[in-house]
Amino acid sequence: MGARTAVVLGAQWGDEGKGKIVDVLSERFSAVARYAGGHNAGHTVIIGAHKFILQLIPCGVLRPGCIGVIGNGVVLDPIAFLSEVGRIRELGVNVDGNLFVSNRAQVILPYHRMIELAAECAPGRQKIGTTSKGIGPAYEDKMARSGLRMVDLLHPALLKAHIEAACAEKNAIAHALFGTDPLDPAKMYDEYAAAAEQVRPFVADTGRLLNGILAKGGSVMFEGAQGTMLDIDHGTYPFVTSSSATAGGAATGTGVGPTAIGTVIAVTKAYVTRVGGGPFPTEIHDAAGDLLRERGHEYGAVTGRPRRCGWLDIPLLRYSNQVNGAEWLVVTKLDVLDVLAEIPVCIGYEIGGKAGDEIPADVRGLEAIKPRYTTLKGWRQPTEGITEYAKLPQAARDYLAFQERESGARIGMISTGPDRGQTIVLPEFAEALGRVTS
Repeated sequence: MGARTAVVLGAQWGDEGKGKIVDVLSERFSAVARYAGGHNAGHTVIIGAHKFILQLIPCGVLRPGCIGVIGNGVVLDPIAFLSEVGRIRELGVNVDGNLFVSNRAQVILPYHRMIELAAECAPGRQKIGTTSKGIGPAYEDKMARSGLRMVDLLHPALLKAHIEAACAEKNAIAHALFGTDPLDPAKMYDEYAAAAEQVRPFVADTGRLLNGILAKGGSVMFEGAQGTMLDIDHGTYPFVTSSSATAGGAATGTGVGPTAIGTVIAVTKAYVTRVGGGPFPTEIHDAAGDLLRERGHEYGAVTGRPRRCGWLDIPLLRYSNQVNGAEWLVVTKLDVLDVLAEIPVCIGYEIGGKAGDEIPADVRGLEAIKPRYTTLKGWRQPTEGITEYAKLPQAARDYLAFQERESGARIGMISTGPDRGQTIVLPEFAEALGRVTS
């Protein structure tokens, strides 16, 4: 590990528990930077009696002395941002002078939500399970070079002209395609011009800020949103998000060059979950899936939607580690498996009668997968709250060793419950992180 940086991201379809892990690790870093996604992400952090659900704001702001940065790769709804700032202020978190938004981040406006919701609900359209928060259409406008950036939001005349032109176009499209009622550009301008003034103190050249922190010997953690298998390029397309959720997105989404990335830490559950539509080879369709859902409280932090549950998928994890260059694994929710006598693990696939472990690029191939399982012995002892690796049951250690050996990345941390303190940090990981951050 060279540079004083680490990327922390999801190795599966999101919801792996990144919020807690980023929170636990953030005390070692000068800054935590979000690099992709929008307020469709939901990172839950539990500190004692307090529960924080962060959607846009990086988890690092919950640590005194740690700066939070929302990078240029994020799409930001100013109203949602101000609402979240208000909520964490009420909980006693200091954000003033401690939280920054990239002046190059794209802005989500109400017509983005209108278009996404109408498209997702339209008859005959393939539903991909979006949160209908306008994330996808905002990225579409970004790539079409017709979006509004934070730097533009702060110029009233430019904002007004942009909203008037965009509403004329989007209202016509939404009405023609979906029969949607038009949005009022004057009302939208008044609302967002007022929000712009409240957001203004947070807006900065965050690429310059982060590079400056590194130049002065500080350290930066890049916080991923969603998960590798939801990445726009490398995920289960088209059932994916609209941004680069993999480690490569950390560079493009913050303005810190790729040679400054020190290490990649992938967060994986001890099993697998997925929200919304799309292929899921190891999904469980019987009572065992319900058991994992209830024990793991597998409901979306933002949407409340029940998550689909499945057994650990080794080929998928191996693929994820390859795409990200993951050096370390953090395993979460090990305690959810405590009651099982036997634990199936997918070790390979069968597609069209042929055995293999390659992740197909197309949905048809993914849906045709028949998982090949091996069964590992359960431990049937409580592991919740254990903080020393040696105190884990032997069968639990065997399960973790199998996951490490087969996935190609080393296990550095194990989460044994939702609270900050319910964490095992292995000595070699602590030592490696020390080299990154000191």
